[in-house]
Amino acid sequence: MTLFYISEMVDYNKYETVIGLEVHAQLLTESKLFCGDSTAFGAEPNTQVSVISLAHPGTLPKLNRKAIEYAIRMGLVCNCDIAKHNYFARKNYFYPDLPKGYQISQHTTPICRNGYITIRTSHGERQVKLTRIHLEEDAGKSIHDADPQNTCVDFNRAGMPLIEIVSEPDMHSSEEAFAYLTEIRRLVRWINICDGNMEEGSLRCDANISIRPKGATKLGTKVELKNMNSIRNVKRAIDAEVRRLIELVENGGVPRQETRTYDPVADRSFAIRTKEDAEDYRYFPEPDLTPFDFTEEFLQGIKAGLPPLAEELIHKYVHELQLPDYDARVICDDKDRADYFEQIIRFTGNYKTAANLLLGPIMSYLNENNLDIKALSLRPESLASLITMIENGRLNFSVASQKILPRLISDPTKEPSALADELGLVQDSDTANISQWVEEVLSRMPDKVAEYRKGKKGLLGLFVGEVKKISRGKADPKITNDLLLEKLNR
Repeated sequence: MTLFYISEMVDYNKYETVIGLEVHAQLLTESKLFCGDSTAFGAEPNTQVSVISLAHPGTLPKLNRKAIEYAIRMGLVCNCDIAKHNYFARKNYFYPDLPKGYQISQHTTPICRNGYITIRTSHGERQVKLTRIHLEEDAGKSIHDADPQNTCVDFNRAGMPLIEIVSEPDMHSSEEAFAYLTEIRRLVRWINICDGNMEEGSLRCDANISIRPKGATKLGTKVELKNMNSIRNVKRAIDAEVRRLIELVENGGVPRQETRTYDPVADRSFAIRTKEDAEDYRYFPEPDLTPFDFTEEFLQGIKAGLPPLAEELIHKYVHELQLPDYDARVICDDKDRADYFEQIIRFTGNYKTAANLLLGPIMSYLNENNLDIKALSLRPESLASLITMIENGRLNFSVASQKILPRLISDPTKEPSALADELGLVQDSDTANISQWVEEVLSRMPDKVAEYRKGKKGLLGLFVGEVKKISRGKADPKITNDLLLEKLNR
């Protein structure tokens, strides 16, 4: 029997959403987790493989030390407990793109346990609890559209080092999931262990979603969503799946434990397979890899090598540099942007102007040209010199940002003062000159002066603009404003 419903009549507010995320981050090591194959992205299929990654008989894995350090870095910034005694296990299952027929993983003995990630949403700040972070190797990639008759397999990805970050079922909206995944991407980039690129698959997310009546404590039947290729699509997929589950239950249906995939064009999910029971992977300790232990000195060395985190810098910028919270957070959205700002303020104490230039014209230029801030050739000391000229009244901000800054970006060898002189943009702060321009403007517009004196105070902007015109933009705006007010209010 087919069930029909009118979605407007469904009471979505009766239900609470429960979300847990499993995030795989590919580590930025130069070689794979257990062999020396390159991890570079974009190579021709099956060109970054070896007898080890292809699981030839008699080959033995050798652990990548850098991958271990990167996993510990992530655990430390996520406030986890780090296990000092570790070993890998075999996770037995067969996929055509997993050459060994098993995966080497730490699923049952994670290197990092517990911990949390702090998120900010429209409802404020809260901590999302973590279950674990563990290391494992990636499988290869099955390609279904290269040959009409066959599935092709690329083993370049087989053996890539991954960490899997598993949250508790501790999120209750797509907004929280979006904020959580955004923060993970910022963290892995900030500590330089993963490039966070979901489009290239170096950051992947599976969402476990269930619903329950508000006030209930028992978890509902879980649905797993896979194959989402952007943070925005994770949010959209969760919203679509929550709607589907609520409408299913409201119409008398019962959710099934299953794995689904999301189609962003149709904005709906489709079942891939049903999972009635937990799969038995028959884990046992990996016999070809010895257990490994950490000393406290080793962990402290990794901790000492971590950069100041975004929240530390935000606190510094707001409380020490007196920047608005918004400015501080936008600067710290990206580690390279924060690093560049740190370089600028080594040469100037005018932090707000530095932030305004960085977040305004510089970011606009980078966005328009689809460039990363690392590609910016503008020297921080040149920008600081430009800020000094603004401070000293030699340039106003708009002229500095619209006329001088673009020239400095295109020709970073130029000095701001030389450019300003060359272009005739140095601001005139001579009171006598500005007073003469003000008198000229007011004498030309007696009717407007009369209107101003009768109470039409908004005309002040007109007078300022006229002075700017006849001075060719050189008149100091503050002095211009003061002189106009003095003469108009006589």
